[in-house]
Amino acid sequence: MEKRETEVAGHLLAINTIKIQPDNPFTWASGWKAPIYCDNRKILSHPATRSFICSAFTELVKKLYPQAEAIAGVATGAIAHGVLVAEQLGLPFIYVRSAPKGHGLENLIEGDIPQGSRTVIIEDLVSTGHSSLNAAQAVRNYGAEVLGMLAIFSYNFPQAAANFQAAGIELTTLSNYNVLLKMAYDAGEINANQLERLNEWRKNPETWGR
Repeated sequence: MEKRETEVAGHLLAINTIKIQPDNPFTWASGWKAPIYCDNRKILSHPATRSFICSAFTELVKKLYPQAEAIAGVATGAIAHGVLVAEQLGLPFIYVRSAPKGHGLENLIEGDIPQGSRTVIIEDLVSTGHSSLNAAQAVRNYGAEVLGMLAIFSYNFPQAAANFQAAGIELTTLSNYNVLLKMAYDAGEINANQLERLNEWRKNPETWGR
């Protein structure tokens, strides 16, 4: 697992999917100040990385959930990745909107799978886990069984781990914040002081940098 996590982090850094700026923080949509920004949508523009991520997801589904009968992607960042994985596995695919469509059938779930289908959810990024778990609940409400969730990257927030545990959903990520920081530090891209600040951010992301 450690080899896969390191390889995935290497791919993300190589195509500038992840930017680390402890001295010039980003502002997230939530209003939080953050020393890191992850834009996994860039993966789709890089065939080698896109294929590597698809293969990693596919292998995990086969290993962890060989009984899977469907794949679900979380809009919008994980739709394409979910489709690629479903295609590799020969399984039906659905995706979960962030909110019900405001017209027509007003769907929250797009696509069609049989009721009770054992489903693996594909997500691109996990922070606190709230939006990911809302998507999982939507799949459950749709009538499918959620076997687990796979994501490209997680910030390793303690509250995310607690949220997934409370929801009874297993989360497995291809890589994570801990691995990324170690790689960046070992490569000399961040110094010891920056590493400390980056670790402090994760402890109190709501108030960090204010």
